[in-house]
Amino acid sequence: MDPEDDPELSLFRTLIGAVKPVKQDTIAPKPKRIKPVPRQRHLDDMQVRDELLALPADMAELETGEELVYLKPGVQQNVLRKLRRGQYSIGAELDLHGLTSVEARRKVALFLQECRHHQVHCVRIIHGKGYGSKDKQPVLKHKVNNWLRQHEQVLAFASARAFDGGTGAVYVLLKRQN
Repeated sequence: MDPEDDPELSLFRTLIGAVKPVKQDTIAPKPKRIKPVPRQRHLDDMQVRDELLALPADMAELETGEELVYLKPGVQQNVLRKLRRGQYSIGAELDLHGLTSVEARRKVALFLQECRHHQVHCVRIIHGKGYGSKDKQPVLKHKVNNWLRQHEQVLAFASARAFDGGTGAVYVLLKRQN
């Protein structure tokens, strides 16, 4: 079929009317490239700033205890980094407040065994800051540090973020069962 015989094309040309070609002798300028903005870096910087500004105004509320950190040999460093940032979902929690060392050790062992049985990968253990002890020093904190280092299922642990207990609690990452 000849394009001139097409009724739709004929109707289109009739409706459009006379067409005058436009002559253009200039070249459109290339748009300027916009410099990339490091958005994630900016967001990270803002988060750090916000966390620093969120420190308690009362100096008595500032934590004075040392942070607990452990990474089993062979485990990647970024695993610890994610754990310290609280990026793993907490599947279970154990609070050791008010327990003796013997009771606490038994509770920790049973808790970790139960977590393995239920395939819980990340937990929080609250050992306290020692404010209730006779010397106002953490007793269970140091013991928990040693117990967790000796436990074969523990891949890493780190003191919790301030709103999760700070240096009075630890996030613990456990091996996944095969």
